[in-house]
Amino acid sequence: MPDIRFDTYYRYDDLTRLLHAFAQEHPNLVKVASIGKSHEGRDIWLATLTCFETGPAEEKPALWAEGNIHATELAPSMACLYTIHKLVAGYGSDPDITRCLDTRAFYICPRLNPDGAELALADKPKFIRSSTRPYPYDEEPVEGLIQEDIDGDGRILYMRIPDPNGNWKAHPDEPRLLVRRDPTETGGVYYRVVPEGRLENYDGATISFAPDKEGLDLNRNFPAEWRLESEQGGAGLYPTSEPEVRAMVDFIVKHPNITSGVDFHTFSAVILRPFSTKSDEEFPAEDLWTYKKIGDKGTELSGYPNVSIFHEFRYHPKEIVTGGSDDWMYTHRGIFGWTVEIWSPVPQAGIKDYKYIDWFREHPVEDDLKMLKWSDEVLEGKGYIEWYEFEHPQLGKVELGGWHAAYAWRNPPPQFLEKEIAPFADWLLWHLLISPRLELHEASAAPVGDGAYRVRLVVDNTGWLPTYVTKRALTKQLVRGVVCEIKLPDGAELATGQSREVRGQLEGRAYKRVSPLWDLDPTDDRLKVEWVVRAPAGGVVQLVARHERAGVVRASVELA
Repeated sequence: MPDIRFDTYYRYDDLTRLLHAFAQEHPNLVKVASIGKSHEGRDIWLATLTCFETGPAEEKPALWAEGNIHATELAPSMACLYTIHKLVAGYGSDPDITRCLDTRAFYICPRLNPDGAELALADKPKFIRSSTRPYPYDEEPVEGLIQEDIDGDGRILYMRIPDPNGNWKAHPDEPRLLVRRDPTETGGVYYRVVPEGRLENYDGATISFAPDKEGLDLNRNFPAEWRLESEQGGAGLYPTSEPEVRAMVDFIVKHPNITSGVDFHTFSAVILRPFSTKSDEEFPAEDLWTYKKIGDKGTELSGYPNVSIFHEFRYHPKEIVTGGSDDWMYTHRGIFGWTVEIWSPVPQAGIKDYKYIDWFREHPVEDDLKMLKWSDEVLEGKGYIEWYEFEHPQLGKVELGGWHAAYAWRNPPPQFLEKEIAPFADWLLWHLLISPRLELHEASAAPVGDGAYRVRLVVDNTGWLPTYVTKRALTKQLVRGVVCEIKLPDGAELATGQSREVRGQLEGRAYKRVSPLWDLDPTDDRLKVEWVVRAPAGGVVQLVARHERAGVVRASVELA
């Protein structure tokens, strides 16, 4: 097993080394390949996990998991690595892991955006949203505040600037803490607070914020409901214009065995599901029910609530976000797509009924005092830094301090990392085990006279989900039915039936009612195909049943 730690964040070279070590040490379970190149030319590594001795990954139902599409969101890479580690370590001893890898496959991409992550992990970090490609213009900002580590201590904090028209004042009992100035208040000591950084072309009076040269948001570049830059910032020139997103989309489209996808992000401690743009009423009822059941399992394992993006995770009540991966996976591929926002320090401080986005707009000052106490006691003062004087090259004497967001907010502090990411390996495992799966029920041949045999193939969908996975996939004809094929021995011919027959879909157990008293239970999870074959005795007929989302079944039948 590779020497891997889950109290740190790995840079690209170490991440690459660890992934290849898994493949080298466990070739029967792990293969690593590049699915494309980033903007700067780094390989985007994908680990495929399955028991290759029981068949290729492409012939098994699969789950896609991806992390670090946003530059500073590093915990998702570690969540992916943790899942790989747990699957490999548990194979052969954990019955669920063993059964899953014997019958199903994982496609895990720990770092979709390696360029942005390298900036965030640099000795002198730079925080951008996603890709390092200049966008929408390839030019340096000529004025405004540029966020950076101005005093060279490896942290990017905040600057507290005395200003009689400032919005903030010191808390009367806790002077480290800044609180809002009352609407009619005058005569106090007030501050303006801006991110730590330098000012280009400062005019001595006004402070504006320089736009990032790297203005892309890769999670706005997916095809579903993509909008122009004027409508959706960071969207790119066209859907999948960015190589990282194109690599992911191309891989998923070319692997129709993928039944679900999870996109790991930070932070908010919440499990998100589509839609981003419309109400739950727009879902087929069965898909919404299933989304909620899968989400409830995630909540049970992690403690994170599972919610609708449209209903509970909007940055502004009158605005929507488009071009995200989860909407694309559900809308265009007909699979269950998710976004998991790992970590939040707010509930860590004992704050209840935390509402993700709304909390940042309005909350009682008591919450801030709890957060400060948590930093002092649990983080040993490393989360919230006491204000200290600094001679700024443009502003003169200011104070640096406040929240060290990169340490306490953007990702779990290293000592919290493993505990925070571990539950999601269990959720991904459970999520894949509910996928549809074809299994052989019967393969037989019986003589019917005159050198003819009735050949029968019966298969079951033993998975919880139907073979089509979502009603969206069924109604939009995004998935083919079960394909059954027969291959005859030399000297044989078909008397009835076709060598290839495309049948319908098979149901699973997902839509059964709570009690058999109120539910009929037909064998709509089972498919029977029969052929009449004329052949000399002793030959062997080869039978195949395959479904692009439910796997492949093969059987050999002797004509006796």
